[in-house]
Amino acid sequence: MEAQEENLTDERKRENVISLAFDGDAPKFEHFCAVIRDSVPAGTGAVLRGSAVTGYRWKDHAPFDADGPGSSDLDLTLVGAEAIRLFKLTGFFVPGIHSRPVSEEDPEIAPALVPLRDHLMAMVARPVNIQATRDFVMHLRGALSACGNPAA
Repeated sequence: MEAQEENLTDERKRENVISLAFDGDAPKFEHFCAVIRDSVPAGTGAVLRGSAVTGYRWKDHAPFDADGPGSSDLDLTLVGAEAIRLFKLTGFFVPGIHSRPVSEEDPEIAPALVPLRDHLMAMVARPVNIQATRDFVMHLRGALSACGNPAA
């Protein structure tokens, strides 16, 4: 795998996600994306980030699922103003701009997203963490819009 997410083409990022997190099953990935699109507010983008995209963990460069099958999580970022509104005021790194992730440790920051998170985790048999951010933050980060952005 290449050293940084920015060095990967969008096609390579997509291939990594399908290979690593969806056992090479592209229709399973497409179904995952469809569930997200059907569950979030209209005009909300969905972006996968992290080790499922790059193939390794940022903090220690361990390979995806280094601790066993299903041990690596999926980092899903919802992009847009409506997604931001799903989070309580206490659920932000930067209030109204960039949320903390809904995770096992912090499910109460966006209760409306818990059923989606549970559904996604059942689909992929691994943790799925969901956060939200404004469009301009994702543009600054140069992320892959893995599941599409109907507003784009």
